[in-house]
Amino acid sequence: MVLADAKAGIRNEAGISVVLGVLKQAFGERFQTGESFRAQHAHTTTYIPAQLPDGVVFAETSEDVQAVVKACAEHRVPIIPFGAGTSLEGQVNAPQGGISIDFSRMNRVLEVNAEDLDCTVEPGVTREDLNTYLRDTGLFFPIDPGANASIGGMASTRASGTNAVRYGTMKDNVLAVTVVTANGEEIRTARRAKKSSAGYDLTRLFVGAEGTLGVLTSVTLRLQGIPQKIAGGACAFPDVKAACDAVIMTIQMGIPVARIELLDAMQMRACNRYSGLTYDEKPTLFLEFHGTEETVALQSAQFAEIAAECGGGEFLWTANAEERNKLWKARHDAYWACRALAPELTALSTDVCVPISRLAECVAETQADIEAHGLLAPIVGHAGDGNFHVLVLFDDKTPEGIATVENFVARLNARALAMDGTCTGEHGVGQGKMSFLEQELGSAVDLMRQIKEALDPDAIFNPGKIFHPH
Repeated sequence: MVLADAKAGIRNEAGISVVLGVLKQAFGERFQTGESFRAQHAHTTTYIPAQLPDGVVFAETSEDVQAVVKACAEHRVPIIPFGAGTSLEGQVNAPQGGISIDFSRMNRVLEVNAEDLDCTVEPGVTREDLNTYLRDTGLFFPIDPGANASIGGMASTRASGTNAVRYGTMKDNVLAVTVVTANGEEIRTARRAKKSSAGYDLTRLFVGAEGTLGVLTSVTLRLQGIPQKIAGGACAFPDVKAACDAVIMTIQMGIPVARIELLDAMQMRACNRYSGLTYDEKPTLFLEFHGTEETVALQSAQFAEIAAECGGGEFLWTANAEERNKLWKARHDAYWACRALAPELTALSTDVCVPISRLAECVAETQADIEAHGLLAPIVGHAGDGNFHVLVLFDDKTPEGIATVENFVARLNARALAMDGTCTGEHGVGQGKMSFLEQELGSAVDLMRQIKEALDPDAIFNPGKIFHPH
């Protein structure tokens, strides 16, 4: 289970001691070993206990990253990349100690090619900062996880967000990366061409690797034009099945919805309380359409007809930016809204993804499980691609409380896998889902181990994540 997979590993005390001295001499004040710095860089928004690195390097250039990798490789010391610290499965923890590379100062937009609809950024750029930078170009980067994550972290976990149903996930929107490999060499995985049949797809190898194969130093991204008109709104349904039926009909009819989010009744109650809203506390879909004034009006009307056919309430949509932003801020604040339901409890946010045809069934069975075990656990999902999140609030001060939530997570993952789904749609594996990855992919995980051993023979890159070594 999760806590078993998060146990501390074997430390290389001699190597760590040498590297601490080398990095202090090389980086001066940009290398910190104080406990407050180290604790900040093991912060994880999950109940997995923090496991601190031994030191933190504030990298400013790719040459800095290469210097750290070379020093750590020589002495077999772990390296843990750190972006914004918003990962949910313990990806930034240091179970064997080692060196955290902080990318907050590698936050430059290196190049924008407006005519080609792409840009290249350093890994410390956050998604909000990138879109602020792009605003005057008429372009935007559409991937929007709930947190203001760094682009490097988003690429490393193959993140997605509310726009994925139209614009895809990080794997669809990363054209190339530069990465520092175990020998300290920096390589570029691809050019900027929108398609290529040249050799192995190394970009996809590193996107989603969670820093276990190398350290990203730049990311080239696909961009989109800012829509001429945006409309959005919410629609309540009598139950989850009715809401999911509306989602399936919308997708099957080819309506180009940009966002279609499912919030269960408990989540709506949390959002109303936290964000001062007055929505019906029923299973609800939040939607958004992108296009011209005519097309968004047509698409909104088409969805209203579908909603009515599925037993939904009135679909109240608007093109007013202030009203739309209020709606989507409530959605992005869903995590904190849930926490506010019982601030004295610990939270575990977990996700699974199933084929869209099984979404209603999976959510309904999960709700029944929650009720049967007396859990406080709202559900919110990217309904357009079958991905949903459960935020479980529980008492982590007792073995019984921990066992209850771990058993629930195990049942949730077993349920998703039985429906030919996956143990994680966008959070990644980290420490929290290693056992479920083995259940999902079986012997294919052995091939992953072989790739890891070939690219990182001394296992210095973010050890203790994704899978156990042989």
